[in-house]
Amino acid sequence: MRSLLLITLLTGSSAHAALELPAIFSDHAVLQREQTVPVWGWAAPGQEVTVSMFGEPVKATADAAGKWRVNLKPRPSIAKPATLIITADKETKTIHDVLIGEVWLGSGQSNMAMTVSRAKDYEKEKAAAALPQIRMFTEKSGGSDSAQDRCKGEWVVCAPETVGGFSATAYFFGKQIHQALDLPVGLINSSVGGTPIESWISPEAQRASAELKPFFEMVKNEDASFDADKARALFAKQLAAWKEAAKKARAEGKPVPRAPRDPVAQRGRKANVGGLFNGKIAPLIPYAIRGTLWYQGEANSNGDKGRFYQHQLPLLVKDWRARWGKEFPFAWVQLPNFVSNRDGWMLVREAALKAVQSVPKSGMAVTLDVGEARDIHPKNKQAVGERLARWALGTVYGQAGATSGPLPVKHEIKGSGISVTFSHTDKGLMLREAAGSGFVIAGADKVWHPAEARIEGDSVILSSKAVTQPVAVRYAWAEMPEVTLWNGAGLPASQFRTDEW
Repeated sequence: MRSLLLITLLTGSSAHAALELPAIFSDHAVLQREQTVPVWGWAAPGQEVTVSMFGEPVKATADAAGKWRVNLKPRPSIAKPATLIITADKETKTIHDVLIGEVWLGSGQSNMAMTVSRAKDYEKEKAAAALPQIRMFTEKSGGSDSAQDRCKGEWVVCAPETVGGFSATAYFFGKQIHQALDLPVGLINSSVGGTPIESWISPEAQRASAELKPFFEMVKNEDASFDADKARALFAKQLAAWKEAAKKARAEGKPVPRAPRDPVAQRGRKANVGGLFNGKIAPLIPYAIRGTLWYQGEANSNGDKGRFYQHQLPLLVKDWRARWGKEFPFAWVQLPNFVSNRDGWMLVREAALKAVQSVPKSGMAVTLDVGEARDIHPKNKQAVGERLARWALGTVYGQAGATSGPLPVKHEIKGSGISVTFSHTDKGLMLREAAGSGFVIAGADKVWHPAEARIEGDSVILSSKAVTQPVAVRYAWAEMPEVTLWNGAGLPASQFRTDEW
């Protein structure tokens, strides 16, 4: 019995002492150029670990928990494959085909997770995907109740046979960056469909937020009232009805209606408050990145949730930057045009606008014109990636060009009209013909009327014969708005309102 115990202890000790690296340090990895690059892992406590690249060794000693970390010195971009060698005692791990370039983290829900194979023109994109200097690491861990330090996944080299599995938004962004800068690009995709933003912010940061206390009360009440058995029974009925409707639609050659979603499975995928941060973001820290892309918000547009997004999005940015210890660039996608039948759809869009106007080193891709009325997963991810890339190329990399569609800066009441001034009016504001101007104005009675609009420099002057004393203006305040205001670079203006009604 004593011998068996000794063998067990020795086996466990040996397994724990084995040299280990996070999965993100694996063949085909891309390291961030011009930054200190942390490399970390696990070994026997007290064991010396050597990390070597380009024949320059850096040493560290594993702490009492077996964790070690070194910092590689900043290097310029290197497109020729390099080797990263890690040794501890008699054990060596070799990471092959490592490039140094630009690394971006993409996260969010299904529109970030949506793959190139589901985007428009897939066969065309597939044929043009022999781009070995673009690589993607897809984080495959699940959610967790506590912060994890092990991630799952592997780096995949972009090629016609692999690109179909890449996040489409991240890929089309990365492709633009790669072609504009002629540098290797590493893309990290950590996203899960159907998940709310509260799953992606550390629970500690959220619990400490005074603005989110009413939100947690709301969540608590929702959890208390949720009956899993009743939800399953209702879903079963809905699914049966959908199958019949789908069968009939196929027989008649009509579009198949959208299938109902399992509410119990959806709740499980959300992984509780902070669960996806713990399981899918924490293990990536402190991997060196240039910045982050965020495409999410659909799951927060239900009921009263939308009104909290204005606090949650800035908190997510603040929290992630604090965890990495860097104020890295951070951009997000404003929700596109879509018939959601959700009260909070415009509120989430508005929160994205407020955040980009207040959070430093941030950007936003306006997508009011590239959505699809009946598909929450629009296929035109090329436009989304390109608009994010425009922002990055202009603000992060200093290249000339428009970085955003027009954003409202201020409004002034001038007699019987309202003047709205915009930033990002590159090559001048433009009003495209539509059924109306896209603007509405209201007086103190809060009754909205279509407005006539004319452009004066960087401003739009609005008026209506029905409103002699206007007090507020809205533009594109609808799920499927008339997208009428653009800049000369061909980028649409953001939805906005000046009231809080």
